[in-house]
Amino acid sequence: MPASPLYEQWLPRMVSVLRIVAALLFIEHGSQKLLGFPSSANPAPALLSMLGVQGVVELVGGALLVVGLFSRIVGFILSGDMAVAYFTVHAPKSFFPVLNGGDAAVLYCFTFLFLAVAGGGAWSLDALLRPRRRGLAE
Repeated sequence: MPASPLYEQWLPRMVSVLRIVAALLFIEHGSQKLLGFPSSANPAPALLSMLGVQGVVELVGGALLVVGLFSRIVGFILSGDMAVAYFTVHAPKSFFPVLNGGDAAVLYCFTFLFLAVAGGGAWSLDALLRPRRRGLAE
């Protein structure tokens, strides 16, 4: 069954919307860890500690995803990062994500995995920089 023109037109755009919103939320986690904003009960960790490195990954990876640069690679790395975060920090507390506080990590993991496969969408630097394929009819 062929896709509708509305679907074909809006799917790449909605992938971009998902990428941008998820990345902006992800940046918040990194800025809270590294910059103390928004304010947190936990002081900023040492940069080379596990939380410090995680903050850098969240800030840099989130920024790259906001603009849609290297979206597939960054999505893959961040998906793995969130899987490791879930299994090392959250899963030992309880089997259920709602009880162990890991539901956001699970959602980020699979959102980033989707972006690793789908790419950055229509509104991304990846799409802008990708060489245009020319048909023989042009």
